[in-house]
Amino acid sequence: MLWQFGGIVFLETLYFAGSCQFWVGCRGRELALLEELFEISIGYFLSDLAMILWNFPALGGLEYVLHHGLSMFSIFLSLISGQGQVYILMVLFSESTTPFVNLRWHLDVAGLKSSNLYICNGIALFFGWLVARILLFIFFFYHMIIHFDEVKKIFPLGFYSLLMVPPVLAMMNAFWFWKIAKGLIKTLSKARHSQ
Repeated sequence: MLWQFGGIVFLETLYFAGSCQFWVGCRGRELALLEELFEISIGYFLSDLAMILWNFPALGGLEYVLHHGLSMFSIFLSLISGQGQVYILMVLFSESTTPFVNLRWHLDVAGLKSSNLYICNGIALFFGWLVARILLFIFFFYHMIIHFDEVKKIFPLGFYSLLMVPPVLAMMNAFWFWKIAKGLIKTLSKARHSQ
């Protein structure tokens, strides 16, 4: 199921963070697992993009198409080049918020916006998004800046993609975080007034 993707990425990212050398990358068994994770990720993004396009714009607008397209492009570049893997893992870690996003949508469709589960999921989504998509991207850019001499060694298309794609994703994540925060405040105030 697509909602499990976030959990898979979360666990595998933690594994690779501890088992692969940072700039050398992964070797042997770890490399095979990493490539498998990237292939699963491309499959997830393709299937999710197909659902978005099939139900367009009900499941998301052009920003979702852009997000998925940039993500697949970046993963594909890293997969074929073997470079920039650690940055792909950092960005893929942000997909650990996917189960909360999908649960929110299912609860909304089921008419359970006033349920405790919806409120708890909203709080978890807010904090998960803050950590995985805001603070992690701040660390991502900090890391890229302090290691910029090594980042420049990535092949040209990968280097320029690394300069362009993450800022676009970060702006989209910040915009969505603002919407999540507004929605959480609205939901919590409704819950407080209904008691």
